[in-house]
Amino acid sequence: MGELAGVVGTQAACRALGVSRATVYRRRRPPRRHASRPRPTRALTEAERAAVLAELHHPRFMDLAPAEIYATLLDEGRYLCSLRTMYRLLAAAHEVRERRNQLRHVAPTPELLATRPNEVWSWDITKLLGPAKWTYYYLYVILDIFSRYVVGWMVAHRESASLAERLIAATCAKQAIHPAQLTIHADRGSSMTSKPVALLLADLGVTRTHSRPHVSNDNPFSEAQFKTLKYRPAFPDRFGSVEQARAFCHPFFLWYNTAHRHSGIGLLTPAMVHYGHADTVCGHRAAVLAAAYAAHPERFVRQPPQPPTLPTAVWINPPAAITMPPMPSEAHEALAASPTDGSGSTISRGAAISVFPTAPHFTSPTRPSPVEPRH
Repeated sequence: MGELAGVVGTQAACRALGVSRATVYRRRRPPRRHASRPRPTRALTEAERAAVLAELHHPRFMDLAPAEIYATLLDEGRYLCSLRTMYRLLAAAHEVRERRNQLRHVAPTPELLATRPNEVWSWDITKLLGPAKWTYYYLYVILDIFSRYVVGWMVAHRESASLAERLIAATCAKQAIHPAQLTIHADRGSSMTSKPVALLLADLGVTRTHSRPHVSNDNPFSEAQFKTLKYRPAFPDRFGSVEQARAFCHPFFLWYNTAHRHSGIGLLTPAMVHYGHADTVCGHRAAVLAAAYAAHPERFVRQPPQPPTLPTAVWINPPAAITMPPMPSEAHEALAASPTDGSGSTISRGAAISVFPTAPHFTSPTRPSPVEPRH
């Protein structure tokens, strides 16, 4: 650029080379010398800065906030620097952090284990859009986390601790829950943490646990079940009335319990697992796969096909590095010995409580004959 500009001029050279003249002129200027900032006359000397830091590091002040140190020194008749200067010196030393010696309350992580039905239930409430803006109906659902069986549900006009209390009481009665048998887990909603629900569970001998504050994934089974509900093709944008909401939920939960093959429980239906039919169904599936293998072994390259297995343990927040035990034969024997009784439902003051039957009948190992709850 310099040689060409000397012959044809800077403007012509820039035009020929496609370079901005401003760039050329800027690069020809000598670099600017930035004057060093003068030290303020009121600034602390190095010795004074060291003295302030030494005082902040003193054992009697090491767990106090700078404001408390500043006030304590004033009460003692000493002034070293301003409060803002203390923070500035701590920031320069990378020491601006929590200094107070105080107890930190950390909510415990709920770790719940279920190895059989009716050992751990999860319950929650979700909103269903009503006919107009800002109108909702409230769907209460109680779910067994081991079998994924919906043991009770209710649609109401409002979220209420008294309604939740009635639903839990009716569900525990229908499932023949004994004291010290069951743990019920929920989030920290007002109905879940209410005094009526707490007293009811205490009277029934049921342990209650809650999710951690501001933690959205401590109640995963109820949230997953709500997603299954709201992603059904027939789920409407809005419900015209509470009766319409109940009319939709009744066949949905019947389908969910008796016809929905759940991927989390070996592609069995929740009713099969909840009432001890898992062994029969898995044995039938194994026989079908064995016959298919005997007919065409060349189609199965690595090994004979096996039906999906039923998990022996279901956790909410499993401990780190936990090793799942192998499936014992006693686990399915316990399932087969589950208590059974009749079916029914309860209506409570404008809220229909549906408690699913405790023993659906199966006409074949793989195709259950649904029994609807009476209304």
